[in-house]
Amino acid sequence: MSTAGGGPRGPGMSGQRPMNPPDGYPPDPRSRPGVPESPRQRPPSGPQSQPIAAQSAGPPAASGADPATESPRPRRPRPADDQPLRAHWDPTSVVPRRPRGPRPERKKRSAVGRFIGTYGWRAYAIPVLLVLTVLLVIATVRERGSPDPSSSSTGVVQDLGARNTDVNKITTAVGAPAGAANAVVLPAGQLPAGGAFSTNGAKTFRVVPGTTPVVGTAQKVYRYTVEVENGLIPENYGGDQTFAKLVDATLASPKSWIGRGAVSFRRIDTGTPDFTISLTSSGTTRELCGYQIKLESSCYYPPNTRVVLNEARWVRGAVSFQGDDLSYRQYQINHEVGHAIGYEKHEPCAQQGGLAPIMMQQSFGVANRDIQALDPDAKGDPTLVCRVNPWPYP
Repeated sequence: MSTAGGGPRGPGMSGQRPMNPPDGYPPDPRSRPGVPESPRQRPPSGPQSQPIAAQSAGPPAASGADPATESPRPRRPRPADDQPLRAHWDPTSVVPRRPRGPRPERKKRSAVGRFIGTYGWRAYAIPVLLVLTVLLVIATVRERGSPDPSSSSTGVVQDLGARNTDVNKITTAVGAPAGAANAVVLPAGQLPAGGAFSTNGAKTFRVVPGTTPVVGTAQKVYRYTVEVENGLIPENYGGDQTFAKLVDATLASPKSWIGRGAVSFRRIDTGTPDFTISLTSSGTTRELCGYQIKLESSCYYPPNTRVVLNEARWVRGAVSFQGDDLSYRQYQINHEVGHAIGYEKHEPCAQQGGLAPIMMQQSFGVANRDIQALDPDAKGDPTLVCRVNPWPYP
């Protein structure tokens, strides 16, 4: 079958001329000279057949032009590899780098500059920490070199060797108020409202069973027993063991009399103690400690080496302690035991707003004016007022 204006189509020919290969790609090997064509694609012989190369040579030449002598169309030059958004034609080739220009001359940094460049923000933090450390050391040294606030500023006894070791030779109560003031004008010494207590007891005592090891580092060991007057109601004061445990815990505290190594304590329940610590009815307390001033008090009674703790005060405390019954009971124990180990004198407030000395009569107040109304021999500035304190060495 022949086409209009041309010879018959050969096998494999679609009637359209093949597209020229893109620029830069080699021509079809079938069109190269010396390469035999595949028999499958060879066109049929005949006068109307045209070579494949002639069909792919492009559009027909203009009339009057000889296609055999016409020069081929020049190819477009290959774009250079350095054009933007161009991929390399040969990915295995080495792209030459542009030569670098001369490097700018760097300025030499000082040692401080190199240090800051190396450590960054740490370079600023280290000097600040050094300054803070120096200030802390200075503050610590000054604090250690300052006077002990628990000495002269609080009125705490300093010279433990000055105590009267022959206090048991005294035949009257130690620590009981001896003045003649009317209790009505001393509101700080009044017994606060509170729980019930026994007005009268049997005037005999029972030892509460229990012992402790020695507490403290001093060679002088005071042995004590814990006793309760018969006839007291346990529900009022918490029971014998509760009373004894608080006594033991108070005397074993480093804030108590063992704190500076002058005395040691040991509780026993058999044998002869150096003193007894007794919870006593208010009626028996008045007989042992005196009742010249109509206020509930406690004392140390040397004739039978008894530390007398008034149950009325144990249950209700003191106005100056403002309801802190635990602190008051610790004060009551430490104050009266202080008399038993030789501190027979009372002390006044030594500094305005400071802690009251343990041997101040805090049951009747923490103002020197109130204390001096009970004890005319008490020394001290009458304008000073202290804060309550239950410990010899707070």
